Amino acid sequence: MNKFNKMLEWLAHNPNVAYSFIRIFLGTALFIRGIILVSNPEAMLELAGGHDLFIWFSYITIGHLLGGFLIALGLFTRVGAFFQIPILLGAVFIVSDKSLIMGGQSIELAGMVLFLLLVYFVFGGGSYSLGKKFNFPNL
Repeated sequence: MNKFNKMLEWLAHNPNVAYSFIRIFLGTALFIRGIILVSNPEAMLELAGGHDLFIWFSYITIGHLLGGFLIALGLFTRVGAFFQIPILLGAVFIVSDKSLIMGGQSIELAGMVLFLLLVYFVFGGGSYSLGKKFNFPNL
């Protein structure tokens, strides 16, 4: 049996690896979204309707940066997802007709991210997370 087949067999017996890969990808993507927002606050302010909504811009940016970082590491994953969920609810139900932040994202993408956040909020970071490794509370 070659190395590729052994790896596939190992993955078939360890589905938590896929759960962790999805968590890492989701957290990293949200963290990068936060970096994009920090680097281009004008786009977010234009979408939000001006400087009077700066508090929301700050919440969204910090939520993506901190929440995405925590989710990617699997450290307090539920807390990271908890802070992201209101942002994505707003993206799906409030901002969906305004091109979702930047770059013409679709409502389907925002809906999928919201769904994944709900999954990680309910089930936590999984077996291959820093929280599990260091026996932190399953937050």
